[in-house]
Amino acid sequence: MAALRYAGLDDTDSEDELPGWEERTTKDGWVYYANHTEEKTQWEHPKTGKRKRVAGDLPYGWEQETDENGQVFFVDHINKRTTYLDPRLAFTVDDNPTKPATRQRYDGSTTAMEILQGRDFTGKVVVVTGANSGIGFETAKSFALHGAHVILACRNMARASEAVSRILEEWKTTYHPPSEKYRIKIFD
Repeated sequence: MAALRYAGLDDTDSEDELPGWEERTTKDGWVYYANHTEEKTQWEHPKTGKRKRVAGDLPYGWEQETDENGQVFFVDHINKRTTYLDPRLAFTVDDNPTKPATRQRYDGSTTAMEILQGRDFTGKVVVVTGANSGIGFETAKSFALHGAHVILACRNMARASEAVSRILEEWKTTYHPPSEKYRIKIFD
């Protein structure tokens, strides 16, 4: 590729070469691809579907500038030349989103509050059966404390009302609820 040779980089017979496409970078180092045939750009590599970014700083003697049209170009002060091709393109790395190293495990002693920790259910509606005691009550309470509109489906109205009171009491002492009436409804 003539552009690579002009930039001082050797032409490689890489599998990444794409006829009709040009690999470009943004000012902050993200790689995007220009399809000259369709006159479109995209972030993903046309063959692999992966996103890339350049690794590290510009090589010694290089400087990044912007022309009067706002396009980024690169100045090689050692060889006294300029190019629109980022010299760091030879050193791109795949941008793989980091995944947690271990998967969260739950067991019989894990509470509903631990499972829902860090999640926001504001605006969501949750129906919990058997919500007046046991696991159902803890689940309903956890969802209510995480912002969900909770519907308690219970057979006993008196015990359901008592469950609602207990949840609202904890909600008031823990989170100071907003001005809306109740987020908890009882259906028998």
